[in-house]
Amino acid sequence: MLLGVRGWRAVSDFRSGGSGLPTDSLSGAASVSAHDRAQIMDRGYRSYDGPRTGLFGAMRSIVRYSIRSSLGMGRSARHKILPVIAFVIAVVPAVVIVGLAVLIGIDLPEGGLLTGIYEFTGVVSTALFFYCGIIVPEILVSDRRNGMLPLYFSTPLQRWSYLTSKAIAVALTLAMLTVGPQLLVLIGHTLQGTGPDDPIVWATTLLRIVGAGFAVSAAFAAASLAAASLTDRRAFAAIGVIVLLFGSGIVAGLLVEVADMDAMIYAFDLGGISDELTRRIYDVTSISELVEEDGFIPGARRDELSTLFVTAANAAWVIVGAGIVWLRYRRLALSR
Repeated sequence: MLLGVRGWRAVSDFRSGGSGLPTDSLSGAASVSAHDRAQIMDRGYRSYDGPRTGLFGAMRSIVRYSIRSSLGMGRSARHKILPVIAFVIAVVPAVVIVGLAVLIGIDLPEGGLLTGIYEFTGVVSTALFFYCGIIVPEILVSDRRNGMLPLYFSTPLQRWSYLTSKAIAVALTLAMLTVGPQLLVLIGHTLQGTGPDDPIVWATTLLRIVGAGFAVSAAFAAASLAAASLTDRRAFAAIGVIVLLFGSGIVAGLLVEVADMDAMIYAFDLGGISDELTRRIYDVTSISELVEEDGFIPGARRDELSTLFVTAANAAWVIVGAGIVWLRYRRLALSR
């Protein structure tokens, strides 16, 4: 039986009747103290014999941890406040409307289902800007600031797999905001019988909601991560994301609607181009027709853009954002 110093002393005390001296000292013979006789025979290291999930297991762990961290799960209460506010802004209006319709029996408007779903994008955009500006930068910045990257890269993770995992985590979290409320509205109409009767039409509507939601999530995730990758300070990263999201819309709007420049400049407006792509996917009427009153209508000239151009502009935000993040992390000196 292997015993440490304390264990050996306890046995010695017991054998000596609690005197704290070894038995041979009681017989008057010269003895060596229990401390000198103690030996460390085993330091307790054991090899890992559990399942080895490899690269994809490591990526799943990064995705799961990043989502939990962004939502404040497993963290103190102060880290949960901002995610809760974002989800309240985006989801609560849809929950209230559907709840009133299902529980109290208030009729949802018949017809124009896609138009009604599209109208939720304005509320969701507010939550999306708030979430991207305040919460998303923490997902990248914290690992660099806390020195966790070398630890991550001691696993099968590489730069591309690490960044892919982070991007998936951000896109999935944002999809809760861009898909969840619209999906609730579709379910509410379906329960009341005012939704599509044809299963094919219902499935098509669902695909439009999911497709539009993930397209917007991908663009916002790439842009937010790109801005956050340029600094190791969370406050600066948050400011950069907010300036990018709001500044791109203001500058593009001034150039097109005030300076009367080409409408293709709207491609530099992340929020506007994502909103336009959502409208095209839902196949609702143009912006100028949605607003009945005359006069200045922000973003009305986006009707001049082709659907192909709008789709390419949204994809360009994803590609350029991903490229900036990759170049930034490719230059980081990290030990593996």
